[in-house]
Amino acid sequence: MTTLLVIAKEPRPGQVKTRLTPPFTPAEAAALAEAALADTLHAVAATPARRRVLVLDGETGPWLPPGFDVVPQCAGGLDQRLAAAFGDCDGPALLIGMDTPQLTPDLLAVDFDRNDAHIGLAEDGGFWALGLAEPDPGLLRGVPMSTHTTGAVQRDRLVAAGLRVRELPVLRDVDTAADAEAVASTAPHSCFASELARLRAVGDR
Repeated sequence: MTTLLVIAKEPRPGQVKTRLTPPFTPAEAAALAEAALADTLHAVAATPARRRVLVLDGETGPWLPPGFDVVPQCAGGLDQRLAAAFGDCDGPALLIGMDTPQLTPDLLAVDFDRNDAHIGLAEDGGFWALGLAEPDPGLLRGVPMSTHTTGAVQRDRLVAAGLRVRELPVLRDVDTAADAEAVASTAPHSCFASELARLRAVGDR
């Protein structure tokens, strides 16, 4: 079975979702990040897996459901941290972030054959998921992160390595207030949508 990896930051004000400020305060942006992380972790918890791992920058909180191993992120850029997360895996692994609270277990229940890779591209040009049948940290090191070409460069790296690349649905990351509204509308029963509605009501947004 697959190891499911979630790479995340502790949702602390001023440290996460800073592009939501304004219109949201740093504390409100952190509350939205916590809701998105909770939705992500619950989707992972509901997905059959060999192992579930939270690769965390920071400390855990009440948002963490049972059944997860928690490991700290290594030092370095995002490519190095993603590579290290895969480097700790033995067998097929699928890695996701905390920016897509619309995730469902169906999206995460991927199958692997030998030499398979799965990639889920994001609308902003990044990727929300990366799966490797045989984890190789070298496939991630040096990929420029947080650019509008990150997903394409990562996909090209997989193809150049001779892997059969299977594409997952394109999803929208939550980075801005407009993203938050769009994502919440696609997952109206999520913790994220509920928290966004609460903040709108409190702030008359």
